[in-house]
Amino acid sequence: MKISSLENIIATHSVKKSDIVIGIPSYNEADNIAFVVEQCNLGLRKYFPQYSSVIINADNNSPDGTRQAFLSAMNTIPKLYVSTPPGVKGKGNNILNLFQVAKHLSTKLIVVVDADIKSITPEWIRDLASPIIEQKFDYLTPLYSRNEYDGTITNHICYPLLLGLLGCDIRQPIGGDFALSAELYQRYLEQDWLEPTRQYGVDIFMTLHAILGGYKIGQVSLGAKIHKPSMPKLGPMFTQVVQTLFKTLLYHRDAWQNIKGTLSIPIFGRHQQATPQNLSIDYKSIKGKAKDEFTTHRDILSHTLNPQSFHKLQRMFCSDKLRIGVDIWSKVLYDLFYAYDLSGYNDRIIEALKSLYFARVASFIRQSLDLDHLESEQLIWRQGQYFFKKRNYILQKFHIN
Repeated sequence: MKISSLENIIATHSVKKSDIVIGIPSYNEADNIAFVVEQCNLGLRKYFPQYSSVIINADNNSPDGTRQAFLSAMNTIPKLYVSTPPGVKGKGNNILNLFQVAKHLSTKLIVVVDADIKSITPEWIRDLASPIIEQKFDYLTPLYSRNEYDGTITNHICYPLLLGLLGCDIRQPIGGDFALSAELYQRYLEQDWLEPTRQYGVDIFMTLHAILGGYKIGQVSLGAKIHKPSMPKLGPMFTQVVQTLFKTLLYHRDAWQNIKGTLSIPIFGRHQQATPQNLSIDYKSIKGKAKDEFTTHRDILSHTLNPQSFHKLQRMFCSDKLRIGVDIWSKVLYDLFYAYDLSGYNDRIIEALKSLYFARVASFIRQSLDLDHLESEQLIWRQGQYFFKKRNYILQKFHIN
């Protein structure tokens, strides 16, 4: 489980114990990490001066000077730099390092913020930490005003599946900025961290275990999220997030049986709407990726999807008219989730899902192109509600009544 030796930590001050830890996971973030450190420093000094605090950069041995930028940032709060060994990467490995150091420091709560965030303010630290200190919450997820085409894995896979199977309306389950209690991060350290969890799967891993463990969960409205956006893309992120999501839900399938309704999660922080980050979208590229991936994975999709759904999809791709609405999308995602279990966790099924994920994103772009941000958000929320409405479709496959 251990990633880095505590002897390899670089510290600006001697730190033996800390009530609050601010964690900043990173890889090649030298251009922005000092700004994040300065905002965290201001937040701790202004809102939590009575607590001992430390800011920790959990890095992947970045070659771009991230360590130097972090250590030289202007602040008065002690800083610690810890890195994975050369060649060991992954956000999950950084988070695991962070938790291990926090335990060594007997930390009472951890706030984690992404190193690329440009919209962070000192109030983020206040709003993320306060519910844990004042109301004994265990886990706080972010609630951003976020461009509807940013975070498409969240919008079209993680959010609807969490709502559909577990009834939890957590809008940003893999948002990247969160806070957690000592009890919860120590529980995480007791879990089996599979390789996808040690990479991009760590955020959904944490959210799922907070839900499944019955911890007290809240959401924190943080305004606009301005950062390096996560556009719809292939690659490790998609695979690692979906692997972690599917495997964790399947391992805890008993948790689905007694869900009777959706659970609203309390919201803290600011309540006014902020203008989301502008984001250009390459519709033709996304549609092209969908078609290429469908051609590659047509055979496995024909054997795993409901025949009626597959024939509808095949006609769409043959006619070059991708119109994947929430009805067929819910069946597709539930079918492939079930097939993943039936196959003994064959990752070819997750690779095959990519084609339909891109097609769903392309369909959503066409549907929402003339809508404003709030109207687009309503579409995403209604999609999640529809997954819950249709949850019997997947429960019947698993023979759960």
